[in-house]
Amino acid sequence: MTKKLYITTAIPYVNSTPHIGNALDYLIADIWTRYQKQNGQDVRFQVGTDEHGNKIASKAAEAGMDPQAYTDKMYVNFESFMKKVNTSFTDFVRTTDAHHVGAVQYIWQTIQPYVYKGSYEGWYCEGCESFVTDKEATANNGVCPDHNQPYQRLSEDNYYLKASAFTDKIREALETGRMQIVPSYRKNEFLELIKDGLQDVSISRPKKNLSWGVPVPGDPEQVMYVWIDALANYLTVIGYPDREEWKEYWPADVQVLGKDILRFHAGIWPAMLLGLGLPLPKKLLVHGFVTTSGSKMSKTVGNVIDPSEIIDQYGVDAFRYFFSRHVPTQGDGDFTWEKFENAYNTELGNDLGNAVQRVASMIKRYLSGVIEHQDLGEHDILMYREAMEGLEFDKALDTVWITVRALNGYLENVKPWEIAKKLDKDPEAASHLAEVLSHAAGTLLQVGDLLVPFMPDTAAEIQRLFANGVVPEDTRLLFPKQFIHTEDPRKAKSA
Repeated sequence: MTKKLYITTAIPYVNSTPHIGNALDYLIADIWTRYQKQNGQDVRFQVGTDEHGNKIASKAAEAGMDPQAYTDKMYVNFESFMKKVNTSFTDFVRTTDAHHVGAVQYIWQTIQPYVYKGSYEGWYCEGCESFVTDKEATANNGVCPDHNQPYQRLSEDNYYLKASAFTDKIREALETGRMQIVPSYRKNEFLELIKDGLQDVSISRPKKNLSWGVPVPGDPEQVMYVWIDALANYLTVIGYPDREEWKEYWPADVQVLGKDILRFHAGIWPAMLLGLGLPLPKKLLVHGFVTTSGSKMSKTVGNVIDPSEIIDQYGVDAFRYFFSRHVPTQGDGDFTWEKFENAYNTELGNDLGNAVQRVASMIKRYLSGVIEHQDLGEHDILMYREAMEGLEFDKALDTVWITVRALNGYLENVKPWEIAKKLDKDPEAASHLAEVLSHAAGTLLQVGDLLVPFMPDTAAEIQRLFANGVVPEDTRLLFPKQFIHTEDPRKAKSA
């Protein structure tokens, strides 16, 4: 059976609206998916929603709804947002799906040799849905820094996954590269975290403390804790264990996640897989956070950026461009409206939009809209391919812009509009002009080809304008100037 490609994204809770971190997951995974499909690969691309747990039950109670009705209403926010980001996902999983619930209970029973019951007392954050060590609680002065809530002291009888039994195998997989963490410094951070071994992890909670979740098989008083339920989605969505096609796609080629959940994906998830006798994912691609003006986004501070607002104001390709080029794929990035609008007006508007508009207009004006032959594929794309294969999508886009700017420089140097003035006098001017504009159109077609993973609508428009040798009459400016959040410098000059 031939292995096909599979990429996953972390599934968010449905108790809030989609945020920039979710958008990064979807965008990064979509870029990889479109790139692989462009190169003839068969790809499955998973997204979904995490719908169990006390946070969901609390929000449902606040809304006067039962949890299932609440999640039925809320998951749509994420599904519609994924479509808004133009995400080409193939599989959507909800952790309340009947197949998922049944598969998770099968997984629980299969890993029984590594499950035991024990008592636990410790500090718990409901926002994180996880316990922290005494050391962590003390270091944070008893308050979760992510949720600004005091930790609760809980004492419970739970089931545990003996993750400690898999420490050596997970360490070996990371050190040999059988499971890679990208970027590599994240791998080193994680290896340091587990230098004394993985900790066994609580995988259930008493029903009296966690009512909304998957029941533990054979113990009606216990409900599965979030990790076994949520992490299993990567397998269940492709048909594990009862639909044979899952074997064509597992192990996942790339799992995209934020740096805040790496320890669960590099520790608990591999322990589950090893307990099931399944191979580990090939790569965990860890992205960073997006700050605004250097500060963490916070509802309390009121500096949260709504990704839907950006798309509504500037279009989805402008959104995709900024967050794939100006936010490093493997690191942290910063967003301000000024940075965004500057990138939109200068890089998309001046660099790319003007190049497309100028070349199309000159072909229509000087060549009756007809390009006799296109001068394709001259530009070296080795650096682009290396960046794409290295999962550094920001660097790949940098190389595209080198080509865009080189084309603008070429047009300024050869001045096709000046050549056009000689058409009546110089017998060689016509062939020279056709050659120049053919080269320009061919370069734009190659740029369009390289933009397919990043800006699919823009790539399609470039293709429409130049691919068939006749530039259509209905050309439009790709990125008209926008000054919604900054001042138009043209007004400042005229004032």
